[in-house]
Amino acid sequence: MNKNSIEQAKDPDMASSINAIRRAAKSARRVAAQTGTALIVRHGEQIDRVTVTDQEALPKQTFG
Repeated sequence: MNKNSIEQAKDPDMASSINAIRRAAKSARRVAAQTGTALIVRHGEQIDRVTVTDQEALPKQTFG
């Protein structure tokens, strides 16, 4: 896998895909908070089940 930033990709769709991923994650957190559903999150090789509260539905940005 290439370690260059996806935002530097030559393909404009690929370069802007990170924004779509962020929107999808934000939406998933919002739905999880509304429905009381846990999210499955991968941190490296570890997979965690995370419960989201309404206050956590819109967390701080963690992507570069």
